[in-house]
Amino acid sequence: MTRRSIALATAAGAAAILAVVMHAPRLRAQPAPPLPVHQVPVSKNGGTVVMLCDGKTSVEVKGLKPGESMPHAQAVEIARQLMAQWQREHPSEKWEMAQQEHQTDQSPQPVPAPSAASGAGTAAAKPTGAKLQSKGTQQGDTYASFTDRDYKVWKNETDNFVAQGNQLFHDGAAVGGTIGVSCDMCHPDGSNTHPETYPKYQVQLQRVALLRDMIDWCIENPLKGKALDPNDTRLRALEAYILAQRKGVALDYGKH
Repeated sequence: MTRRSIALATAAGAAAILAVVMHAPRLRAQPAPPLPVHQVPVSKNGGTVVMLCDGKTSVEVKGLKPGESMPHAQAVEIARQLMAQWQREHPSEKWEMAQQEHQTDQSPQPVPAPSAASGAGTAAAKPTGAKLQSKGTQQGDTYASFTDRDYKVWKNETDNFVAQGNQLFHDGAAVGGTIGVSCDMCHPDGSNTHPETYPKYQVQLQRVALLRDMIDWCIENPLKGKALDPNDTRLRALEAYILAQRKGVALDYGKH
């Protein structure tokens, strides 16, 4: 093969690759369509109508004006009424009131002091002189240079993030809720959230949803707040907490 033919072949290949790239789906260039607006029934008694995440089950809180928040006990009672109504309308469905398995230890663990060889912070330690983690297969590091301290630091960071999500899950106002309802009132311990089944099509959203989409949906509706930005630390922490409650459960995306 001559130099000229090699150059022509190379140019043809580059042109083919460019054509593929130009015609590839431009997912990043397309903003996600806005979520449908949740239409709650009109109030019959001048109160505030609270609707469950299913977009169908609702209860009117008499005397609760727009912008007012319920006391905790009243918010718990409203959540109970919503769940009781849902149970009556779905007698064959089981709504777990707590996670019964796959709990994970979220308490931060003591981190050993950094050695001269392992360095500080969360960066991977240099291989020279550090005590390497010897059991199992390490992920994400071609040269397997992570130390025990690295793993403990990373675990603490993750557990702390999950703990933040735990607090937010039990504090509706902290995630922008306006009426006193919090996530745990319908999903104790993150029950019935099934994060392992996402992504999946959600009728309420009229599209394939990620777990964070459903979190936002619940914030907007039962909590009557505003959807959080995808990069909002609160949304990410909530997602981390919910996922942590199902540690060990096999992924099964699309399942209903």
